Amino acid sequence: MKLVRYGSVGQEKPGVLDSDGRVRDLSAHCDDIGGETLTPRGLEALRKIDISSLPLIDGIAQKDLRLGACVGGVDKFLAIGLNYADHAAESGMDVPTEPVVFTKWTNCIAGPDDDLHLPPGSEASDWEVELGIVIGSRAKNISESDALDHIAGYCLVNDISERDWQLKRGGTWDKGKGYDGFGPIGPWLVTADEIADPRALKMWLEVDGHRYQDGSTATMVFGPAEIVSYCSRFTTLQPGDLITTGTPPGVGMAQKPPAYLRDGQVMRLGIEGLGEQTQRVIGG
Repeated sequence: MKLVRYGSVGQEKPGVLDSDGRVRDLSAHCDDIGGETLTPRGLEALRKIDISSLPLIDGIAQKDLRLGACVGGVDKFLAIGLNYADHAAESGMDVPTEPVVFTKWTNCIAGPDDDLHLPPGSEASDWEVELGIVIGSRAKNISESDALDHIAGYCLVNDISERDWQLKRGGTWDKGKGYDGFGPIGPWLVTADEIADPRALKMWLEVDGHRYQDGSTATMVFGPAEIVSYCSRFTTLQPGDLITTGTPPGVGMAQKPPAYLRDGQVMRLGIEGLGEQTQRVIGG
């Protein structure tokens, strides 16, 4: 299934894509795409629905029908840094021996095609196409062998980062990662049964038509099972929690000279099987 949240900002409703790529309304069957809906029991209930019998929503998704973030009511948004060896190299950092974990505050979550408003005075806002993991059942101190059973599905994430605040202002990375709008997710949550191998997905990102990132999840240092198991050691993961898993090379910081986001630019990004995003940049 491809689950979506559609409608105006703050008024999103749950939906599902039908075989024609049109949005069907799920409001009669769940309150939102999040929490209990994403548990094994919740997803099994949705799978029993005849999608063609659901109300058809006017408009075409991502054209004249806005999609919001594909998960609602997120409690935790964790992130993994330097999880691609070639990205670590371009950043001048060692490949980690354990996952590098930071947080993206939930206020950063945005729809896949919402405008990106740069923070006031930002001179170093950057892009990062990433695979997002959506948790489907409570996970605490779980093994790698059991971890995939706790994943509801996957989604596309743009881990937007203000590099000056992330790297030059002291403290943790979190400060550069949590601005409003710095975490577009979606367009849809693809349930795990539809992704045969999350470590074999092509991924890319362009700014104004120039392709900066062109990689694959195959080069991740730590895969989804390792990441979920590791994170469950120090926090209890709940249904609807998000983990974004790192980016391949090609970020703006690594260009020579560095290339950062500017007013009027347009980002486009995608991951095989998980859809595409488009964000217009508005200066701070």
